[in-house]
Amino acid sequence: MDTSRRILLAGLAGLAVAPTAAGAAPSTAADDVTVAEERFARMIAAAHAPEITCARQAERYADAHWPNYVAAARSVIGARA
Repeated sequence: MDTSRRILLAGLAGLAVAPTAAGAAPSTAADDVTVAEERFARMIAAAHAPEITCARQAERYADAHWPNYVAAARSVIGARA
């Protein structure tokens, strides 16, 4: 599976599990987040970037907004466990 499809599917999974995470304030401090949760939150944030056609802009959006997607990442990771 190529990277763009993986990012898209992760974003859709994040929306399906926690659709309000995009508008919510960061739910946790960065100290409480595991590496897996941070990486998955960044992937979900990149998938929700306004300009997904540009990978660099999606990456910048993910860097700035990944704390907003930690709850969605935790929900998806918890559902898979």
